[in-house]
Amino acid sequence: MERGKMAEAESLETAAEHERILREIESTDTACIGPTLRSVYDGEEHGRFMEKLETRIRNHDREIEKMCNFHYQGFVDSITELLKVRGEAQKLKNQVTDTNRKLQHEGKELVIAMEELKQCRLQQRNISATVDKLMLCLPVLEMYSKLRDQMKTKRHYPALKTLEHLEHTYLPQVSHYRFCKVMVDNIPKLREEIKDVSMSDLKDFLESIRKHSDKIGETAMKQAQQQRNLDNIVLQQPRIGSKRKSKKDAYTIFDTEIESTSPKSEQDSGILDVEDEEDDEEVPGAQDLVDFSPVYRCLHIYSVLGARETFENYYRKQRRKQARLVLQPPSNMHETLDGYRKYFNQIVGFFVVEDHILHTTQGLVNRAYIDELWEMALSKTIAALRTHSSYCSDPNLVLDLKNLIVLFADTLQVYGFPVNQLFDMLLEIRDQYSETLLKKWAGIFRNILDSDNYSPIPVTSEEMYKKVVGQFPFQDIELEKQPFPKKFPFSEFVPKVYNQIKEFIYACLKFSEDLHLSSTEVDDMIRKSTNLLLTRTLSNSLQNVIKRKNIGLTELVQIIINTTHLEKSCKYLEEFITNITNVLPETVHTTKLYGTTTFKDARHAAEEEIYTNLNQKIDQFLQLADYDWMTGDLGNKASDYLVDLIAFLRSTFAVFTHLPGKVAQTACMSACKHLATSLMQLLLEAEVRQLTLGALQQFNLDVRECEQFARSGPVPGFQEDTLQLAFIDLRQLLDLFIQWDWSTYLADYGQPNCKYLRVNPVTALTLLEKMKDTSRKNNMFAQFRKNERDKQKLIDTVAKQLRGLISSHHS
Repeated sequence: MERGKMAEAESLETAAEHERILREIESTDTACIGPTLRSVYDGEEHGRFMEKLETRIRNHDREIEKMCNFHYQGFVDSITELLKVRGEAQKLKNQVTDTNRKLQHEGKELVIAMEELKQCRLQQRNISATVDKLMLCLPVLEMYSKLRDQMKTKRHYPALKTLEHLEHTYLPQVSHYRFCKVMVDNIPKLREEIKDVSMSDLKDFLESIRKHSDKIGETAMKQAQQQRNLDNIVLQQPRIGSKRKSKKDAYTIFDTEIESTSPKSEQDSGILDVEDEEDDEEVPGAQDLVDFSPVYRCLHIYSVLGARETFENYYRKQRRKQARLVLQPPSNMHETLDGYRKYFNQIVGFFVVEDHILHTTQGLVNRAYIDELWEMALSKTIAALRTHSSYCSDPNLVLDLKNLIVLFADTLQVYGFPVNQLFDMLLEIRDQYSETLLKKWAGIFRNILDSDNYSPIPVTSEEMYKKVVGQFPFQDIELEKQPFPKKFPFSEFVPKVYNQIKEFIYACLKFSEDLHLSSTEVDDMIRKSTNLLLTRTLSNSLQNVIKRKNIGLTELVQIIINTTHLEKSCKYLEEFITNITNVLPETVHTTKLYGTTTFKDARHAAEEEIYTNLNQKIDQFLQLADYDWMTGDLGNKASDYLVDLIAFLRSTFAVFTHLPGKVAQTACMSACKHLATSLMQLLLEAEVRQLTLGALQQFNLDVRECEQFARSGPVPGFQEDTLQLAFIDLRQLLDLFIQWDWSTYLADYGQPNCKYLRVNPVTALTLLEKMKDTSRKNNMFAQFRKNERDKQKLIDTVAKQLRGLISSHHS
């Protein structure tokens, strides 16, 4: 029962659903009926829905049939009226056709005329439109033609402006034409062509600038030289105003000819041909010598094209490369001044161009870029100068180089570049210059000393006398009073050396010019260099002359006299330096000249050499001594060699008249002591194993000759018997043996006032041993054998006592 109720309820629901679907189908547009039908097919009551649909269709057919039956009579009446209208319409059609035929016949000519008028109007309209379009196109074509002409004449910047007007103003008005499209497509190519051509001009300009930078620098440095000369003239004449031209003037003063190699290089490469100018005419400036238009054109073109940064980077990169090439010095630059000059000209030319670009363009180069390049150039230039200047051995070349560096620095300083480091480097070169000067003057002094005759300067007239006095500060009232001919005490090398010292001072002063040094610094530099000249160069030259093997006593004596006068002249050299530097010697920290010490040392060396030379001469004479130590004959005169030696000493000391007294006295005393010592050594030498009393007598005659020479006073100034003391050892020894006064010697030995105080027991024993051996082997007095034996015993006794004295002395 319950199942029956449930089935009935489900069928009612299905029937309601089908009814709803049918209503939707009736009221919904057929395009949207798909979802409704799908819901039917998705359900399970498809058959029942179809039955219900068939039922509904039959109901609608019945309603349609009823409605048609209701309106049938009205439809028949309408058809009847329509048939009547058709007949009338046929008549009207015939009338209209007839009327149209007549109208066509009558209006045929009018239609032909109207057609002709239509064609004329159409042509007229076309012509007018064509003229209007041509009027729009003609400016475009004219601008394009103008563009081509500008391209042909290489007027690239106006061509770029024309291209810009053509692209933005004219072409948009006629952009739909095919030829305009061709132009539009060609515009980027034209821009690239302009860009490439302008870049090519810039490259030619850069290459030409690189080749001709030395010419540009040469003109700038000559201008700076002219300006410096003008400043010097202004400094000498009181004048109010600036003494140096402004930087603007620096751009407009140049004075050389820069030649170009071709017409192209004149116009496009950046170098113009300038005729030589007279010195007193205004000289062309950088902008007159160099055509900068390729740079300006290229800069404007790249700026218009929006590639200014690319252009700036390219320009700076290329100029940096050129700077490195310019700063690379040639390997043989140090050989000639022209090598340095060309190197400096290239650097100056490079920076003159860059400075002009800096001040005539807006940002192509900036101060930071210029400063960076200058720092690089400064470091490389200083390094190159240090390297190459170290090879210079000619002081004139070093001085010329210094002047060139100063001119180089002054030129760049005009353009605003800092050059303090260059002047600092010049102080380094100053030391090298001093060294080269010292080497040069070493040769000069050597030549002077080698060519000197070491004889007093003879003068035969007042003119000659004044000439010598003018060369060397010498005053001697006694010499002035003497009649002509007369002689100066010094030789020619004194005034020559003195003048060369002054020339050296002048050479040092030349280097200090234009270095912006104070007078004190210049004075200090000159004094230090002069001290080196005196203490090292001149001193070495004098020492070399003094130490020469073949130098004679006369030359040494003259050297002592010469150095004495040069020593006295040092105060005049001090005054000379003071006069040229205007720095008083009393100023604090003023360096003093060491000339006095130099000449004193040379004089002392000459004195020592005199002593050594005298001793060597004495030794040479002593080598001629030929004593017969075994002779029994008693001689009556001194040995020949000693007579010759004494004669030599007399003549030698006669030359010492102009020497200072102490020098002559020391030389004489030294010679006598050396002679006495040598004679003693000759007497005691080991090779002389035996000697006789006769030989001692001959030796005594020689010593007496020496004492006679000492008593004769060969050199004035000695006190009485002072010179004879040199031979006192020999005299007491010989007196002891010849007088055979052993009892006195042995008795008084050790007492301060003993007669034979200078006789050493060892010396006496040595000589006694030589005589003892002789007595034993001598057979000449055989008949006095007993006396000989007594003497031998005495000798043995004395020898024993001498040995006792020696041993007691040692103990």
